[in-house]
Amino acid sequence: MLTIDGLREFGADVDSGLARCMKNEAFYLKLVGKAVDEAAFGKLEDAIAAGDLDAAFEAAHSLKGVAGNLSLTPIYEPVAKITEYLRSRTDMDYTELMDRIRSQRERLAKLCV
Repeated sequence: MLTIDGLREFGADVDSGLARCMKNEAFYLKLVGKAVDEAAFGKLEDAIAAGDLDAAFEAAHSLKGVAGNLSLTPIYEPVAKITEYLRSRTDMDYTELMDRIRSQRERLAKLCV
């Protein structure tokens, strides 16, 4: 079950996330729960696999906003990094960053069960 304490252990800046949600804990937890299923995760993976840097940038930028607004730091940090590489259309191997994003999403998903 998703809890504030669990999110703190995950590494989220819960106080900032709650502040953006007017300190409404139930609302914040609901949004975090929905963030795990954000379609942009799949879009980012598919676009990276296809080598479509433009579509990958759009998906990463969307995820950056979601993770940033909810202060999900362990997801936000690698997503912010990949967003900037994609913004500049850097031709590189994105595997390590994608693995970090996937791993942190999986950790968060386990908290939501």
